[in-house]
Amino acid sequence: MLKNIEAVIFDLDGTLVDSMWMWKQIDIDYLARYNLDFPSDLQKVIEGFSFTETAEYFKKRFKLADNIDKIKSDWNDMARDIYANKVPMKEGAMDFLNYLKSKKIPMGIATSNSRELAEIVLDKHNIKGYFDSIRTSCQVDKGKPFPDVYLQVAKDLQIEAENCLVFEDVPQGIMAGKNANMKVCAVYDEHSKKETEQKKRLAEYYIHSMKELSKYFD
Repeated sequence: MLKNIEAVIFDLDGTLVDSMWMWKQIDIDYLARYNLDFPSDLQKVIEGFSFTETAEYFKKRFKLADNIDKIKSDWNDMARDIYANKVPMKEGAMDFLNYLKSKKIPMGIATSNSRELAEIVLDKHNIKGYFDSIRTSCQVDKGKPFPDVYLQVAKDLQIEAENCLVFEDVPQGIMAGKNANMKVCAVYDEHSKKETEQKKRLAEYYIHSMKELSKYFD
């Protein structure tokens, strides 16, 4: 998996940290403020969207009066404490980060989350310093499955896309890595377990846990 790989780029939620479980409840609670029901297709529709794209979608679909910045601010307010205190790292992730650091392999993050929440959880686990580039999809033209955020991180790291390995937990993210001409390893997450077979088909590699990566350590 690591042969000819010069940089590793991680998605954040559901990949490095176990946080996907909380977003459905936040969406339910947020919509309830406006006496709106949670649509069954919502999370699938917004998969891969940037934080801003998601807010734009909510505003249009649910005819919200608040502007985009207010919607995003409300979500940050609802999620801030959870990211600071209740979101653990995924099993085996810390060991893998330490291994890559020991091999001087540059690392980056390409996330659809907000910059604020990403930094909160990275600071919480004292891992921000591992990454030479941290980019959100709001900083590029289009969110996943478009390759923009992954290409931006590769540019920051000064590594050719084909020499980058991506870790992702959802199909839209896997497609973003593939569309960037990068190799992709799909990661199991409880939130997307129904899509496991699709993830296996899309990605070059699949792991249930990052603990499995220890076999590549030398």
